[in-house]
Amino acid sequence: MHASRPLLPGLIEACHAVIASNADHLAELDRAIGDGDHGTNMKRGSEVVYAEREQLGSLPLPEALEKIGMLLVTTIGGAAGPLYGTLLIEMGRGLRAGRGNGVLETLPQAVAAVARRGRAQAGDKTLLDVLYAVQRAVLKQSPPAEVAAYAMSAARDTISMKALRGRASFLGDRSIGHMDPGACSCALLTGSICRFLEEFPPA
Repeated sequence: MHASRPLLPGLIEACHAVIASNADHLAELDRAIGDGDHGTNMKRGSEVVYAEREQLGSLPLPEALEKIGMLLVTTIGGAAGPLYGTLLIEMGRGLRAGRGNGVLETLPQAVAAVARRGRAQAGDKTLLDVLYAVQRAVLKQSPPAEVAAYAMSAARDTISMKALRGRASFLGDRSIGHMDPGACSCALLTGSICRFLEEFPPA
């Protein structure tokens, strides 16, 4: 039996670790169909949030999520910053407004906000392909390990897709055969969060 850990700082540490260890891989994926900076950008954003993890952990969850979202918007840059930031900001706002009894119940509204922000939909070869898979798994109340598996499977599915949004869309058919870097980072983060929640389930 594991000792309990503060939920939000622990989740931030887990996400920081998975991005730090996969930053080069994310950059390599982005060099194939983008401008090559996704790994660097994600690492920069995760380091800023990691540095403030204790302060963030002392805030009410809605406020903490909104603050993390704003940090990501301003530090990740590129297309990923606004998308990841929108996800967390909308989840925080949903909790603040009392939509649902927890973070998971706010997910559909938050994912819809990401789709609007990115002007994207399922099949466009973006991180939304992973978010929609996660949303489906969560609504089915799948256990964390299955949610993580759905996320990674959805990221792999982007390999066969033609990019219809972002810089990769300029490549047309040449974008086929490469995993979308945003989908990969989203799957990695989902897996890290799920593993943490399995090891340290919320009380």
